[in-house]
Amino acid sequence: MSTTPHEAEELQQEPITDQVEQTEASELRTPPPVMKKPYRPWLGRVDWYIIRTFISTFLFSIGLILAVAVVFDVNDKITDFLKPEVPLSGILFRYYLNFIPYYANLFSPLFVFISVIFFTSKMAANSEIIAMLASGMSFRRLLRPYMVSATLIALSTYVLNGFIIPSGNRVRIDFEQTYLKSRHEVYTNNIQIAIAKDTYLYIRDYESLSKRATSLAVDQFKGQNLISRLTADEAYYDTLDHWKLTDFHIRRFKGLEATDTIDYGLDTNLRISPADFLVNEKDAVKMRNDQLSRYIDRQKERGASNTRLFQTELHNRYAAIFSAFILTFIGAVLSAKKMKNGLGINLVIGFALCLAYILATSLTSQIANVGLMAPWIAAWIPNVAFIIAALLLWRKAPQ
Repeated sequence: MSTTPHEAEELQQEPITDQVEQTEASELRTPPPVMKKPYRPWLGRVDWYIIRTFISTFLFSIGLILAVAVVFDVNDKITDFLKPEVPLSGILFRYYLNFIPYYANLFSPLFVFISVIFFTSKMAANSEIIAMLASGMSFRRLLRPYMVSATLIALSTYVLNGFIIPSGNRVRIDFEQTYLKSRHEVYTNNIQIAIAKDTYLYIRDYESLSKRATSLAVDQFKGQNLISRLTADEAYYDTLDHWKLTDFHIRRFKGLEATDTIDYGLDTNLRISPADFLVNEKDAVKMRNDQLSRYIDRQKERGASNTRLFQTELHNRYAAIFSAFILTFIGAVLSAKKMKNGLGINLVIGFALCLAYILATSLTSQIANVGLMAPWIAAWIPNVAFIIAALLLWRKAPQ
């Protein structure tokens, strides 16, 4: 059966119409595309700008003041440095190579605070902080790069203070005692310390330069009973780590009976050296954190009471880690507002707070060293006081 041209054309158009209808139906069934949120890195360009400015300002300020400190120190010790027996290499590499990191780390809380106040006040004066807050950034979010920078400084403080600087302090202090300072006689008295299990040493007086002890006694117990007592009028500590006793007397007890031994000279290897009871305030800064912990534990086992200086040093090192965060937070909150008087008032307040922090740390450390306060409490009092100040300032921060 033949078809007319008109019918053939209609047959050809029918599939096209069906395809159009199917396409429109599929389009109606297709869900709209999901709009993806724009990728926002945890630290943006503004954050890196603040971190870069913070760290560079900190390094510049601490480098500047250390240069001034070195000039003043050279001026103070120039007479000793010019002595022919003092080597130039020792001055440069044994003394100043260790002098600079020690004092840089010692005053790092001060320069963290000053750096934050300086560059944040400058940003506020240039209306940069106002622009950040007006763009929708919260002040809490603005503090993120500050805390990242504080983390970098705190970690470096922990590593330097606990493991690197003590070794340098040992070299620096040895150089000072050898070439720059005369060795002074150090006396101590009424020493009581355990040298072994159930064995106790008593020394009435000890002189450091002569290494001479007077009225030495060693008591040995078995349970609650005294089984022997050694006494000597004098004792000398020699270079072979031996004690030489003069005019000594040994009394041994067995029940109600006692036997005496009297002689005029004896070399004995007591398990103690003068370093175990002769404490110098600079000994603590020459020890790493692990060495400090072991020394404190060993002295406590011996019943020694000369560990406060070392406990205070150890707790101060841990407290210094958190001081970077506290002082950074206070500095950022304090200087974020635009001041009519410019940077001056913020810097004055910053210096005053820094001096208060350093004074509080020094004062509480001295109180702990004399036994009027637990060392860990003394180390944390300045941080706790400044945390309270930070919370009060946070209420007035721009939001």
